[in-house]
Amino acid sequence: MIVVAITGASGVIYGVRLLEVLKELNIDTALVITDPAKIILKYELNMEEEELKKLTDIIYDPKDLTASINSGSFRFNSMVIAPCTMKTISAIANGYANNAITRSADVVLKERRKLVIVPRETPLRSVHLENMLRISREGGIILPAMPGFYHNPENIDDLCNFVVGKILDVLEIDNHMFKRWHNDNP
Repeated sequence: MIVVAITGASGVIYGVRLLEVLKELNIDTALVITDPAKIILKYELNMEEEELKKLTDIIYDPKDLTASINSGSFRFNSMVIAPCTMKTISAIANGYANNAITRSADVVLKERRKLVIVPRETPLRSVHLENMLRISREGGIILPAMPGFYHNPENIDDLCNFVVGKILDVLEIDNHMFKRWHNDNP
């Protein structure tokens, strides 16, 4: 099982597309979505939370600190937070496990599972970079929503699929979400 969290930053398309692809691959998922993310979901994708229920196996309330994913004894493979707000990054970096997202991320780090964080903020302050560095030093993977262009994207879906493909790569899930770099010239 992969836990997918969607926080209240622009770029909810990344979390939604990840859920779609994981469902297509028959990989079990759990979703945690914050209230601000639900607002952005409606604004950016004209989508309701109800539609997300079709893409995941279980939804956890972010306020539920008794959720299974908050315990190290609950087995799941990895966690992806896409997009991830700087507030959430700060909480994770500083061990402030005040909701189901930050607590389960804390569990992932302490259990040495894979935590992939997709920050969606620009420009970055020094404190943002320092918080991401702290998480990285503990084994978290910081994967900014920075699509490449060598695959000659033709639309927003191509750009989104590049980032989602990179998420799947670090989770070691085979995918063909984008054309990979290959230089045939010697």
